[in-house]
Amino acid sequence: MDDLTDSPRRPADAGNPFTSVPIEVVVSVGKARPLVRDLVRLGENAVLTLDKRVEDPVELYVGDKLIARGELEEMDGDRKGQLAVRLTEIADLQNGL
Repeated sequence: MDDLTDSPRRPADAGNPFTSVPIEVVVSVGKARPLVRDLVRLGENAVLTLDKRVEDPVELYVGDKLIARGELEEMDGDRKGQLAVRLTEIADLQNGL
């Protein structure tokens, strides 16, 4: 997307009280479009195929606003097995969020 750029980490605005408010970030790894009859037949251990591959970028959203793209990674050490996202593109958040 045009509003995402490769950019270094931005410093937090210490004078803005909203910078310490937590928000929910949703990571979209793909979509599926099954028929309703197929969806209601799904059971435990069923596989729902998505429209993306494992190596494809994921998208990060706050609400319906795309804020970044990145790559899925698995953490190491004491967080082994936990998923994380390495950001590769970041939206210009100064103009809109």
